[in-house]
Amino acid sequence: MQARRLDDTPFELKTAPFTLGPPLAEADVAVLLLHGFTGSPWEVRLLGEALAERGAHVRAPRLPGHGTTPEAMLWANHHDWLFAAQENLEALRGARRLVIAGLSMGGLLAMILAARRTVRVDGLVLMAPVLGFHARNARALRRLRFLPLEGLLDTWVKKKGTDIEDEEIRAQSPVLWRYPLSRAYDLMELQDLARDAEPRITCPSLVLAARNDHVVDTQKVISLSQRLPFSRLLELQRGFHIIPRDTDRAIALSAIAQFVDVVAG
Repeated sequence: MQARRLDDTPFELKTAPFTLGPPLAEADVAVLLLHGFTGSPWEVRLLGEALAERGAHVRAPRLPGHGTTPEAMLWANHHDWLFAAQENLEALRGARRLVIAGLSMGGLLAMILAARRTVRVDGLVLMAPVLGFHARNARALRRLRFLPLEGLLDTWVKKKGTDIEDEEIRAQSPVLWRYPLSRAYDLMELQDLARDAEPRITCPSLVLAARNDHVVDTQKVISLSQRLPFSRLLELQRGFHIIPRDTDRAIALSAIAQFVDVVAG
């Protein structure tokens, strides 16, 4: 059995934000990449590199509270995440064509930004947007969020790892090992905002779902693709939640690159 290759790159270097590709003024298309809840730009780095190689200007911020320490999550909520995403979108104003690509929670943020129309968005890539949870306990937690649970909101939720099938990639992933329970309720607030935003989305979209995702209710992702206008669905047969890093990443990255090329014209 082949030994796993460990990666000794420092945590915060792995999770750093990045900008790749030609300058904005010289690119045919700009792409804003948004990572997931408790994740970091590491999740979308390979996708960013692939798009930059094809001439896209790529920007991937690290959302507030993410990619550093668990304690940093105490001081950032869904308002901060949405503001940061909007701010980075504004930085791409003036692009010839503009695509937002979001993974998991990043997909929710992408939907909200596209519906706001403060900046013209020409295409959406939604990778396993977390419109619904796979786990029953997460669904139950959602139903409890309006009850007076102030004492529980200070509770920390422990994470054993990240939802990646590829063992080698999973071993290299920078994992935020715990987060405040109250931030899970912020994620649910974004779910509500994304659902409200959905009818106002008019740009073409590519929706990606992983059949074996352990985080997201895949059927809700498939249903979303059927409701959005000018939408195409790609359902991956291998890999789990972190689509741009997992087993079928080559299929996913190729499909996304082709979609961005079409949007770029």
